Amino acid sequence: MTEDAHAHTSYSDGAGLPRMVDAAADAGLDAIGFTDHCGVDGARREERLLWNRNFDRTYERRREALAVAADRAPELTVYDGVEMDYAPAAATAIESFLEAAGFDYAIGSVHYVDGRHAFPFESFADEDDAARDAFVDAYYDAVVSLAESDLFDVLGHVDLIEDHPALRGRTTDAHRRRVAAACAETGTVPEINAGRTGDRGEFDDLHPASPFVETFRDHGVRFVVGTDAHDPGDFTGRLDRLDRFLATTGIEPLPLSAVVDESSSA
Repeated sequence: MTEDAHAHTSYSDGAGLPRMVDAAADAGLDAIGFTDHCGVDGARREERLLWNRNFDRTYERRREALAVAADRAPELTVYDGVEMDYAPAAATAIESFLEAAGFDYAIGSVHYVDGRHAFPFESFADEDDAARDAFVDAYYDAVVSLAESDLFDVLGHVDLIEDHPALRGRTTDAHRRRVAAACAETGTVPEINAGRTGDRGEFDDLHPASPFVETFRDHGVRFVVGTDAHDPGDFTGRLDRLDRFLATTGIEPLPLSAVVDESSSA
């Protein structure tokens, strides 16, 4: 694997940009996309302020910094990307922001459903199976809406809820087929994401899990590959894990240059 479509810097919740660039180059990457977290949903503004996730206000500053940091590793192609929080109600605001910002490409991810976290920060201990299944259904409704919105080049960590102990195993074939069909129709490219491998995830899985990968392949959908690195130490182990997966499955990721070209022509 020589390209990484998904990494973060201190412009959201990652390490300093020079350290991330140096680590990416040291890991042998030819290209990397920095895709800091961004949200434009006013309902979460206070949370983003508290946790310094204000990339909608600082993306131009990072763009300048990327140009400076690229000189540290001239052999490394650095792309100016973004990972947007998606909610159907925010689609109009997201569209306006992305059109104005002009990133090389945009990843869309569902992190919240009706104000609740879709990952293990949220407790479902007091809810029954029906309520948990309803949340999973709502999560995949949002993922399908994301793909159908045609706002994004890449669909991020599609089965994120599979890393939640209370929600794991509730993704169905019907969920997988709906998402794959939406991606096939719109050309939204899912990523194979290593962000919860190793000691970062209880289940040590790639996103998406193998059944989802096969459903995408049945629909003729291509992939990009990302480490979801937040720290310089994330690259090597995650790249090795992804390399083994690609070798085993025979998947050839879509080049980042093709994603960028498609984004610029859209």
